[in-house]
Amino acid sequence: MLIDVHTHLDLIEEQGKNIDKVVNNKEVSIIITNGTDPKSNRKVLEYSKKYDKVKPALGFYPGRVLEYTEAQIDEEIKFIKSSKPVAIGEVGLDLKHYGEIEKQQIALKKLIELSNELEIPLLVHSWGAEKEVIDFLEENKAKKIVMHCFTGNKELTEKALELGYYFSIPTSIVKSKTFRKLAKRVPLNKLLTETDAPYLSPVEGEINEPSFIKYSIKKIAEIKGIDEEELEKMIFINYQNLFLK
Repeated sequence: MLIDVHTHLDLIEEQGKNIDKVVNNKEVSIIITNGTDPKSNRKVLEYSKKYDKVKPALGFYPGRVLEYTEAQIDEEIKFIKSSKPVAIGEVGLDLKHYGEIEKQQIALKKLIELSNELEIPLLVHSWGAEKEVIDFLEENKAKKIVMHCFTGNKELTEKALELGYYFSIPTSIVKSKTFRKLAKRVPLNKLLTETDAPYLSPVEGEINEPSFIKYSIKKIAEIKGIDEEELEKMIFINYQNLFLK
């Protein structure tokens, strides 16, 4: 029972993978595919209508926000609201690759408000802006939060946990010391699994996909000292607690 709370099926398809084969892999139970802009959001909805196990997260990637006017962002937020996604994502702040943090913050504030209004999770990107993101989420009273591919330090991780946030561990944990540390720090009841596919593949030379969560499960179970089946059940419970309540 594998659960991928953060993938990009549209980008996997652009990389040439057969989406029917990717989605219909029987190892995977739930796939939350994330939108990054208006075009991507509509593709996400197409997948969710075609496949029962695919759930839509609609959002605005921080770098993409900079390419749109505030009026265009507002219009897309109206569309997101009317589309009834299971989550708002991918959203956040990025100071590693982009500037104009004020414009990023304006959009993120609107998306936090939408997440709170709809009572659905916010799937948060925070590259190079880990402290800024957590402070901003707290300041704007964000409620249901999943920190995606979080690389902040121990203190920031602890602050996010105190605020009740969840953390989704990517498949690159098999290669990444940073994500192994994160999996060790985060208690079992706040852990989720993700791929961020087609990126962060745990298999050299292969495009990432949701079924590769199995590699994460093996590594996280090893770190936590528990059985893989027990870990899968715990992650499913966490998914239900956050996304279905």
